[in-house]
Amino acid sequence: MATHTSTGIAARSNVQKASLAVGAVFLLVGILGFVPGITANFDQLHFAGHHSEAMLLGLFQVSALHNIVHLLFGAAGIALARTAAGARSFLLYGGIIYLVLFVYGLVVPQDSAGNFVPLNGFDNGLHLLLGVGMIALALILTRGHKARA
Repeated sequence: MATHTSTGIAARSNVQKASLAVGAVFLLVGILGFVPGITANFDQLHFAGHHSEAMLLGLFQVSALHNIVHLLFGAAGIALARTAAGARSFLLYGGIIYLVLFVYGLVVPQDSAGNFVPLNGFDNGLHLLLGVGMIALALILTRGHKARA
């Protein structure tokens, strides 16, 4: 929950700060996915599908759609950080989405048409870490909040 300081500027709660940070990282990753050099094989960047051979940082398979999703996710994290409830929702439900994406990446073969995002093994591992981390931030940073209210 935001509180006001003596200068009238709203101070952010820890969950809001976490949402802002996670959102900013997603925005950065979305932008970097469109930067040649940081994204290897940039000339192989497709809009969607497993045929995109562009690799962010030489590890993570990306497409224009994948990058756009990161940009939208980042914008959502920043926008929802305006309130503690919004920040918690972003981290919790965003984390759940990333866990679902992790399972999706395990189930769908990498060379199939179903791998439209596209995802590779490094993406899957990162999605697991993001999902667990975002959910943990949402729960830990708001633990006991209702008891204090």
